[in-house]
Amino acid sequence: MREFVTDLLRRHGDDVPVFTHDHTVTHGRLRESVAAEAGLFAASGVGEGSTVAVQVPPSFTQLEVVLALWSLGARVISIDHRLTPLEVDVLRDLARPQYVVRAAGRGDGAFRERCELVTERRSDGVPALTRHRLVQFSSGSTGTPKVVGRSTESIIREVMRFGAAEGMTQRGEKLLLLNATAHSFGLMGGLLHSLAAGVELVFAARPTADDILRAAAVHEVDFVTGLPFHFALLAQAADRSAFRTVRAAFAGGEMMPPEVAEAFGRAYGFPVGECFGTTETGALTLDVTGASRPAVGRPLTDTTIRVHDGLVEVALDESPYLRDDGSDRYADGWFRTGDRGEFDARGALRLLGRADSLAVVRGSKVDLTEVEATLRAHPGVTEAIAVHDGVIEAYVGTESDDLSSLDLAGWCRDRLAEFKLPARVHVLRALPRTAAGKLVRNPKALAAAR
Repeated sequence: MREFVTDLLRRHGDDVPVFTHDHTVTHGRLRESVAAEAGLFAASGVGEGSTVAVQVPPSFTQLEVVLALWSLGARVISIDHRLTPLEVDVLRDLARPQYVVRAAGRGDGAFRERCELVTERRSDGVPALTRHRLVQFSSGSTGTPKVVGRSTESIIREVMRFGAAEGMTQRGEKLLLLNATAHSFGLMGGLLHSLAAGVELVFAARPTADDILRAAAVHEVDFVTGLPFHFALLAQAADRSAFRTVRAAFAGGEMMPPEVAEAFGRAYGFPVGECFGTTETGALTLDVTGASRPAVGRPLTDTTIRVHDGLVEVALDESPYLRDDGSDRYADGWFRTGDRGEFDARGALRLLGRADSLAVVRGSKVDLTEVEATLRAHPGVTEAIAVHDGVIEAYVGTESDDLSSLDLAGWCRDRLAEFKLPARVHVLRALPRTAAGKLVRNPKALAAAR
């Protein structure tokens, strides 16, 4: 990864812009900043094979830290800045970083160009024993996060896939990136693709329609990527003049609801495309134009996808998991994504929904069994079910006459990140069960029991 990042930083001239918010960072200034950060980390002992957890809010600093660590040959362990301390402790115990890099103070959700950093060395950390240089976390059916490792070769192949994709951003264009760069799509299709291709990344102040439209208009962007959540906001606050220079837009990180795509197309006069992939595999399909809808596009180069027993599977050389807890998803060279799907007559992949307990909320994966386990840990709860039907709703059974929805909402807020919180918690004397005695998980049947 050291050589790859060094090459990316040297590909373009000193005056070529690379990041823009209120101010613009050029490739020359980025090289200087990355070298300065790398020098500080090296002085702290970070080097080839060091393991470093990064929990920094969206900022120029976060991007430079990741590049600096990779330039030293370190393994980057990416942690969402929104997680609670209890959630972060779980991830640290799983990944065992030697160093933790975080921002001083708590962010307010706004994009900040610069953050003050705190670097902590942990005595219980262990160095990287494999060639994986990026570690991320994917929720599993047990409720315990799975540790996902990406090798240098895997990362390079994904960046090349984005570069070869028809209609993707090209040298000299401006990309308004709304996806979080701590997550797989924002990091690969945003940061690394842009560095490789000579694309200028533009960041909005906040994920609101007004701020997104303002950034697009002021910086005259060519391309927009985000989550369906962002495109829904934009459709409700349509301003075609702000998007007058935009040639294309697509969503990545979450399946696009048809109604959102239709509303955006009506509002702006052009369709929104879609990218499908997973944390474990990276991007797998991409249709920038949206012409494949309701499919998500044909498989990208250097990917092999099949539908086996109705489930989407991807050929991988090795398991993407660094622990044995992911063995149920990888077997005989195939990774089971957990998505149901089919190929249409044109060879494009159509997704038919999730086949497991994962839900996607504003681009972030939520394991519903984790929400259930959190609720069951409350001393007054006897049973709990979490379902996702547009939003997360929880149903709990209790023998207490005093337990309220407000009590349980507060309990969850202390233990779960904001994007994992149930929109509503319903308190029942007992949860409905099937004739076989199993808890009912159908959202409509649960709603009828309220």
